[in-house]
Amino acid sequence: MTRRVTVLAASVDAAFLVFFLVEGSPLLAWLNVVSIVMYAAAYALLRRRRNFPALALIWTEVVGHAAIGTLLVGWDSGFHYYLLMFIPAIVVSGSMRQVALPLIVLFLAYMGLHQAAHVIGTLAPIGDVALQILNLFNVSVFFAMASYTARFYYELVRKSERKLRELATRDALTGLSNRRHLIELALPEIARARYAGQPVSLVLADIDDFKHINDEHGHEAGDLVLTQASAMFRDACRGQDVVARWGGEEFLFLLPNTDTDHALYFAERVRACIAGMAVDHDGCKMAFTLSLGVASLAPDENLEEAIGRADSALYQSKSEGRNRVTLASPPHADTLRPLGVAQACSL
Repeated sequence: MTRRVTVLAASVDAAFLVFFLVEGSPLLAWLNVVSIVMYAAAYALLRRRRNFPALALIWTEVVGHAAIGTLLVGWDSGFHYYLLMFIPAIVVSGSMRQVALPLIVLFLAYMGLHQAAHVIGTLAPIGDVALQILNLFNVSVFFAMASYTARFYYELVRKSERKLRELATRDALTGLSNRRHLIELALPEIARARYAGQPVSLVLADIDDFKHINDEHGHEAGDLVLTQASAMFRDACRGQDVVARWGGEEFLFLLPNTDTDHALYFAERVRACIAGMAVDHDGCKMAFTLSLGVASLAPDENLEEAIGRADSALYQSKSEGRNRVTLASPPHADTLRPLGVAQACSL
């Protein structure tokens, strides 16, 4: 942004140069030549990432130009408006305690320039028409730059808010939704589905022998397994589906408008695809598998109860040899239905 503002300010000074040459005011014209040189130097410093001397040059030019222009042409020229451009830059630079002194100094400088302009008078007056044109031009430039600055900071705040929201709802390692975000999404989705008479299913998946992967290959390899498995999970989902890292090596799929048969098909497809994967780490091909539990929400069942049934089904898959899908029993039932290995559908 600072580099763009530097170019814009130099362009404004170039317009001033032409204006004062036409008006027959060489002193004011040369003042703008000096300003253009200062902005060019500041731009070069910014490109070299020497921000402090560049900003010092810019501040010196703006304060000097505003003061000299006001004293030479008069307060009605509008050069003093450029001092006000420092207000947003100062305000966003630190805490209120840190910015209080610079704001006070700026206010005193502005009021001091106002008093000096009225006491000293106009040192290099120009015609009334030219003065009106100059005032209109300065007001227009100030309005445009103030609007641009305000918009820039607005977009910066929006971007920061989006980043914070993403950090609050996403798992840092896998990029999937986190547990809290999935719950926030699931509750209104379940209410909507029940109102529309549509089914909702859950699939809980756990990477088999994940501790063994970490112990044998290291935590970096374990993270690689999690990230690549997560990428596959994301690709397997439809637009309305949500997959979250539920904790550790466990993942939960929320499948709106999905009945039990289609949820089982989805879970088996995911299981088969993971079973066919091999993650390359330091030249070593690591194969791994998933155990999964599937539960469709009953009409009178809440989310926590359905997740509990899916978790019980997942535990059954583990106890029966891993690398399999188990359908949870209906609510209040005592048995689980293990699913035989079905024909997998490749992604």
